[in-house]
Amino acid sequence: MQGGIQTIFSHGNVLKNAVLRHVRVLSPATRSLMFTRHESASAARMEEHGFESTTISDVLSAKGKSADGSWLWCTTEDTVYDAVKSMTQHNVGALVVVKPGEQKSVAGIITERDYLRKMIVQGRSSKTTKVGDIMTEENKLITVKPDTKVLMAMQLMTDNRIRHIPVVDESGMIGMVSIGDVVRAVVTEHRDELTRLNDFIQGGY
Repeated sequence: MQGGIQTIFSHGNVLKNAVLRHVRVLSPATRSLMFTRHESASAARMEEHGFESTTISDVLSAKGKSADGSWLWCTTEDTVYDAVKSMTQHNVGALVVVKPGEQKSVAGIITERDYLRKMIVQGRSSKTTKVGDIMTEENKLITVKPDTKVLMAMQLMTDNRIRHIPVVDESGMIGMVSIGDVVRAVVTEHRDELTRLNDFIQGGY
């Protein structure tokens, strides 16, 4: 997974540099000979789209309110067994942990890694251990905001070797994205950028 993410970053930079060379390397005089007024305006519109413009808010919107993993949580008082059961049922690798009765008050996060390292390896019982005893606490959480760029979120996840990242705003927790969500968004963005470039070259703008 780590190698795949680095490949996306590398290919994204290659694409960006290739397009910028194609559009900007020409002198103003040469551009005026090659492009009509309509095509010049189209080039400006293409640059307005920008590269790497997708935000975490866009990712959450694409997942939808009912999508598994968009807002799954447990409380500090739940048993680890119930938390892992919920992860299995919804096919996710992490749950946000909240304080009992306070759905937007984030206390931490519990992941498959927490379960393996703090339960299985230590021989603890999942039916008697509370989530609050093994979760990654709130003060150690790495979070992003809705307006964080997807590539920045990917970089944070890669650098810190995490696969899930909570999304917070001024009101508190509003969702969570996984490395899979982020990778899909980046791939889609670059695919769309290639389409826009092709339309521009072919005069489709």
